[in-house]
Amino acid sequence: MAVAGRGGRGGGSGSVIRTIMSYPIFVSLILCFLFLAALKLLIISPYSSSSDPEMAMTGNAYIHRSFLALKSDPLKTRFDLIHKQARDHMMLVNAYASYARKLKLDNSRQLKMYDELAQNFTDMLSKPAYRAALFETEGSVDEDTLRQFEKEVKDKVKTARAMISEAKESYDNQLKIQKLKDTIFAVHEQFLKAKKNGAMASYISAKSVPKSLHCLAMRLVGERIANPDKYKDEEPRPEFEDPTLYHYAISSENVIAVSVVVNSLVKNAKEPWKHVFHVVTDRKIVAAMKVWFKMRPAGGGAHVEVKAVEDFTFLKPSYVPVLRQLESAKSQTHDSENQAENAAKDLNSLKFTISKGLSMLSHVHFYLPEMYPDLHRIVLLDDDVVVQKDLTDLWNVDLDGKVNGAVETCFGSFHRYSKYLNFTHPLIKENFNPKACAWAYGMNIFDLDAWRREKCTEQYHYWQNLNEDGCLWQLGTLPAGLATFYSKTKSLDKSWHVLGLGYNPSVSMDDITNAAVIHFSGSMKPWLDIAMNQYKELWTKYVDNDMELLRMCNFGL
Repeated sequence: MAVAGRGGRGGGSGSVIRTIMSYPIFVSLILCFLFLAALKLLIISPYSSSSDPEMAMTGNAYIHRSFLALKSDPLKTRFDLIHKQARDHMMLVNAYASYARKLKLDNSRQLKMYDELAQNFTDMLSKPAYRAALFETEGSVDEDTLRQFEKEVKDKVKTARAMISEAKESYDNQLKIQKLKDTIFAVHEQFLKAKKNGAMASYISAKSVPKSLHCLAMRLVGERIANPDKYKDEEPRPEFEDPTLYHYAISSENVIAVSVVVNSLVKNAKEPWKHVFHVVTDRKIVAAMKVWFKMRPAGGGAHVEVKAVEDFTFLKPSYVPVLRQLESAKSQTHDSENQAENAAKDLNSLKFTISKGLSMLSHVHFYLPEMYPDLHRIVLLDDDVVVQKDLTDLWNVDLDGKVNGAVETCFGSFHRYSKYLNFTHPLIKENFNPKACAWAYGMNIFDLDAWRREKCTEQYHYWQNLNEDGCLWQLGTLPAGLATFYSKTKSLDKSWHVLGLGYNPSVSMDDITNAAVIHFSGSMKPWLDIAMNQYKELWTKYVDNDMELLRMCNFGL
């Protein structure tokens, strides 16, 4: 038993040794030994080895420098940062000086200041006191010298930054570009504002009734009131309905303008007695217009009929979209209770009315077949045209079954349908070609029989009803005509009708001389003070200056 007990104790001792030498403990001991060996190598490595370029690339060198950094002088680190700041600003000043030389600013004040400042930086870094106490010392950095050096560096850096900030705009391309963009934007805004103001002033000048015209109308009405028997309305003449004569339609409120159209055509007609003028005006002006042509009848036996729009009784809101839209616009204005809202609506309504040319007088020519049911053809003349040649040959032009004969105005990409109609609207996009050539009102010949056959007035009603909110077009009556007479217009030779004398100072005089009809289209009408002088005489020579009422109203023609 005793032997057995000793054997048991000996077996326990061997078990302890085996436990100590087990695998995990053995690995831990080996790792501790390796760590202590590595630490010893790092501590006893010579300092001079850090200057070895090969050693600088090793992981040991990096760790070694990290340990040294813990023991480094904080004043030395501070000096390094100040020194780097000084050198960076010196390089920046030299860069701006170099750029100034490229811009050929050698004699400029800025270049001299840059050179002086760069030299000051160089002189400061080369001072013997700083070199000895800061740059070349192997011991600790002198704190007083460092403080003086830091103060001097900060002063020069402050000066450098101030100079660079002042001159940066002159040298920084991005700033130059941005400033140029800002300038362009500001000028563009001013241009748009001036353009808008100019357009409004031009519109007011063009649409306002000159004092002389108002005076003439008043005196003509006064003449009728003073002599009622002399100016009684006569029975319609048979010539007004004779389809064998040449008939012209003119709609206007301007007495003197209509008289010029009539005089110019009659004076250049070979057979003036065959020409009949149908003048349609507003009921406020119809009396004055009748008195004028009573006092100054058309020469050569030509015939003039004057009527008010209201004389055509079929032109009622229930039939005419424009009259219905005008009534709707008025009711919207009157029903508004809020004055501010009402003012805004009035302004928008005014703009919309102006842009659409929303007046019955400007749309009356869409009803010519119903206004003159006995006629087969009629020529539409605007009140701002002058006829320079006999128009008899116009009546012999073959329209090839088309409804409208007109001079086209397109050239290149200009004055196409896309300019007048809104092709973002699906109906417009579906029914019209944006590249189709537009034409002009002012002198148009209409085949009234073809008009009736093609039901053009119904087409006009269709498009005008759809455009009540201005979604299809917004400019004048021409877009309505382009939509109504699309594919129904015959192009006439350009010599029949030359446009632009009311806005284009560069119209060729050869074109004007060869034209049968010249048109003062635009805002600078010949009876206004803003008319272009080079064209004005073409109109004034047909003014009846012998009319005593014109002299009484001080027409400056």
